[in-house]
Amino acid sequence: MKATEVITDGFGRIRELVHEVVDGLPAQTLNARVDPAANSITWLVWHLTRIQDDHIADAADLEQVWRSQDWAARFALPLPADSTGYGHTAHQVAAVRVDSGELLLGYHDAVHEQTVRFLHTVSAADLNRVVDERWDPPVTLGVRLVSVLGDDWQHAGQAAFVRGLLERSG
Repeated sequence: MKATEVITDGFGRIRELVHEVVDGLPAQTLNARVDPAANSITWLVWHLTRIQDDHIADAADLEQVWRSQDWAARFALPLPADSTGYGHTAHQVAAVRVDSGELLLGYHDAVHEQTVRFLHTVSAADLNRVVDERWDPPVTLGVRLVSVLGDDWQHAGQAAFVRGLLERSG
């Protein structure tokens, strides 16, 4: 199995988990926060998708799906258009709300499709290409992809945990 096939499988598993977490939940549950400083399922899924979109688009030299497919307008968040959730305050987290899970899943699926299309073009040698020189050592494409996978897994797992808490307390 090629490294890119393993990475593609990882992103597919994240997509499955995102769907398991979001499917069937009403907006009230998606947007609920277990306390005023906590992240909602909506924010967690939106954030992991924004980070994937931002980082993959940058590494692939593509436009973010957020902009190219007009998801920013569809979400209509009261945040800067380039916001990814990184460093958000509790107030900013509260501003990330949806009327249905379909919006979250639609955006996530669109980003997943762009991610997979890109990964189909990546060779083993490409994984050694430096994509971010702001770090020491510089970040290669392989490291960036693993980093995005790790971040996505963490936030998808948090969203699943929040869903479990809300379902048991409701």
